[in-house]
Amino acid sequence: MSSAEARPAPGGTPSTGKPPSDGSARDRIRDAAVLRFARSGFGTSVRTIAADAGVSAALVIHHFGSKDALHRACDDYVLRWIMESKRQNMGKATSGQLLQVMAEVDEYAPLLGYAVQSLQAGGQVAREFVQHMIDDAQVYTREAVADGIVKPSVDEDARVRYLVLSSLGTLLLSLTLDPPSDPEDFGAAVRAFMSEQYLPMIELFTEGFLTDRRMLDDYLLYIGDPPSDGATRADHHDTADEGEP
Repeated sequence: MSSAEARPAPGGTPSTGKPPSDGSARDRIRDAAVLRFARSGFGTSVRTIAADAGVSAALVIHHFGSKDALHRACDDYVLRWIMESKRQNMGKATSGQLLQVMAEVDEYAPLLGYAVQSLQAGGQVAREFVQHMIDDAQVYTREAVADGIVKPSVDEDARVRYLVLSSLGTLLLSLTLDPPSDPEDFGAAVRAFMSEQYLPMIELFTEGFLTDRRMLDDYLLYIGDPPSDGATRADHHDTADEGEP
C-alpha cells in the first residue's frame, strides 16, 4: 500500500469538501449559477440564473457586474471545492480514484457537471482541473514504480500526462456523444463509463499492446534518447531478433 493510500478520508467515507456559503444573496446567486452552468453549460442567460436563485437579473448584475464576472466567481469557487475535496479524500484522490469518488457521491454532481462543462468549453477550470489530476497521477505513479507495480518510463512526466489526457479525453468524448439523459446526473454517466472502460483499460495496462519493443527503440533512436533501463538499443534488437528465421 502506498503512503497516499494509507491516508483515508475522515471517518472512512468520501467527503465533498464543499466550501461554505454564508447564505447571502451573492452566495445564493453563485451557487445557483454553478448548478445551472453544470446542467446547461455556460451559454445560460443571466435571467435563467436569476430565476434559479429567486432574485432579479438586476440583482445578479449588481453583485457581479457581468455574466463573465459571475462565471469567474463560479470558477474560483469550483476550484476551491476541488482542492478541498482532494484534501479531505486524500487517499483515493492520490491513488487515481478522484473521478470515482466524485461519481459515487451525489453531492458531487454539480462539481462533476461543472468540470465536464469546463473541459468542453476550455478555460481556467479545465486547465487547473486537468493539472490537479496530472499532479496526483505523478505522485501515485512514482510510488507504483518504486513498489515494482508499474514499469519505469523513459519520460515519467510525459507518460503520466498522456495517460491523464487520454483518460479524460475518452470520458469527455463519451459524454459528448452520449450525454446523460438527466443533465444533473453526471455521476451515473461517469459510473456507466467506468463500468464499460475498466476491462479494456486494465487489459491494456496489464498485458500491453505490442509484442516487442522494436517500434519504441526505433523512435528512441530517432529522437536520440537512450532506453530508460540503461540497456543499449543493440541489446534490445538482439533480444527481439532471437527466434526469428
